[in-house]
Amino acid sequence: MRVITRAAFPAAGAIPLSLATPALAAAADADDVTFAYAVDGSTVTNTITNNSETPLTCATSLGLAPGGVLPPVEVILSGGQSFYDQGVVAPGATTQVITDVPDGSYVVLVSCGSDGDNPSMWVSAHPGIEGYLSLLPYTSYVVQQASSVITIPAPVLSPPA
Repeated sequence: MRVITRAAFPAAGAIPLSLATPALAAAADADDVTFAYAVDGSTVTNTITNNSETPLTCATSLGLAPGGVLPPVEVILSGGQSFYDQGVVAPGATTQVITDVPDGSYVVLVSCGSDGDNPSMWVSAHPGIEGYLSLLPYTSYVVQQASSVITIPAPVLSPPA
């Protein structure tokens, strides 16, 4: 588990693009990248399917979602993401795992990016995210897997025998 004290969206967007990756072999497409989130206890997993034919740098992050309500994108981006996993995602399926997440409600936000001659970025859908993506100097796509609110429950303890 890693903690980020404060990270604005441009910094989150720069995470995938901060590491050099090979140029795209073919033109990027919106459907080249998909996400699938799951929660098991205090662990959040995100399976990223990369059909872009090139390695991508991806980050799966969790931001606070007080009261289990999806906060506006501005709140998530200005407040930073508290927990994350990032790394290179080769073509095919890769799972990023965030462990030891404290009890509470969180929003999952994922971004993947390529570098090279045709830099592109894929970000999980969230109301209002398109306005931020339009400010970036490269091709950006909204992935159909929306930013989801997840709840990490407190463990249920058995009474003593």
